[in-house]
Amino acid sequence: MNLAGRIALLCLGVAFVAVSVAGFVSIRQVTTTSQQVSQEFLRAQADVVAPQISNNRVEQILEGQGIAIVRITASGDVTGADRAAVRAVRSIDYQRVLSGSAASGVSGRLNVEARPSGAGGFALVQQTENSGTYRKLIRNILLALTVGLAVAVLAGLALGTFLARPLRRVASVAHAMAAGRRDLRVPPVGTHELAEVSHAINSLADALHRSESRQRDFLLSVSHELRTPLTAVTGFAESLADGVVTGTQVAPVGTVILDEARRLDRLVTDLLDLARLGADDFSLDMATVSLEPVVRSAAEVWHARCNARGVQFSLEVSSSPVVRADARRLRQVIDGLMENALRVTPAGLPVVLSLSSVLEVRDGGPGLAPEDYPVAFDRGVLHARYQETRPVGTGVGLALVHGLVTRMGGTIVAGPAAEGGAAFTVTLQPA
Repeated sequence: MNLAGRIALLCLGVAFVAVSVAGFVSIRQVTTTSQQVSQEFLRAQADVVAPQISNNRVEQILEGQGIAIVRITASGDVTGADRAAVRAVRSIDYQRVLSGSAASGVSGRLNVEARPSGAGGFALVQQTENSGTYRKLIRNILLALTVGLAVAVLAGLALGTFLARPLRRVASVAHAMAAGRRDLRVPPVGTHELAEVSHAINSLADALHRSESRQRDFLLSVSHELRTPLTAVTGFAESLADGVVTGTQVAPVGTVILDEARRLDRLVTDLLDLARLGADDFSLDMATVSLEPVVRSAAEVWHARCNARGVQFSLEVSSSPVVRADARRLRQVIDGLMENALRVTPAGLPVVLSLSSVLEVRDGGPGLAPEDYPVAFDRGVLHARYQETRPVGTGVGLALVHGLVTRMGGTIVAGPAAEGGAAFTVTLQPA
């Protein structure tokens, strides 16, 4: 059932309960009030006719009003033509009239008023309510119930249609987004809740647009990164195959092919690792790890690589924290950050690997624009912005580092370094 139908059904149910309760209370109130009025009327009649009860004319008038007269003898016998009236009188404390007191009571739907008269007394008996009037009352209440329910259904359908219209508009935009449209937005109108849903759909559309734009840019950059080494490998391989390169030229050409093949392998490996990070079965061997041995082991390798490039490498160790991490993945994080730092640092400037309560890699390179630090770990963003002005990697290295640190329960942030370039700070959970 759609929203309009559900709201109509709900309104119908509420109206049915409300009208039923109102009808029940109305019937009870009308019945009680009718009985009280009848009792008051009969009491007044009994007081008026008490001195004239022996008059036949009075008896005829009372019988014309539907009032039965029952006689009470001095010996306590109750007599009368109406048997129901006689039984009603006997059901009350009619003996009080023999001592000169009035007596009143109700027997079913019959009101009884007894008064002393002469040596005995009499009683007036009248039905509380007219059955025809009662049936008319029930019929009117049922009619009101039917009209109320019909109005409730119409009101529910109108209300449901009114409330469902903006939801249908939101649903149509969502379906269009699922079909690939990203230029549609929902006007945030209506109640606060509907406006909030519209804002959420619009935010989702904006996020999808940004994400797909980044993916598109990333694929373009990856395609460019793949095409460059493939072109070199293909060109030099054709030269070897055609015999253009011979003799002493073969070794340098082979070195170029090997370097480009390794570059391709590194790019493919980074892409595969980044893809595996999003999988549920990505494995981590979490254990208690002392950071100092891992950092010093990495420093030996990167000290040599920095020296080969003419970059000043320094290691700073001020404490030896113990953390919960995967040692192999932690070394991969350090290598990724160091490779990124070495790539952009000119000869003669420093690269620092620092260990205190946190792990930090700083460089003396050109650094990043202030607005680029918050998006430094977004896949392909820095690659797209800086590929024309400085050496860049595969475009996924920092994103891979961020994913590894996050999966190990840590955090990584980027910011400016005292050495003039960029600093990347890794904080891991203590053991």
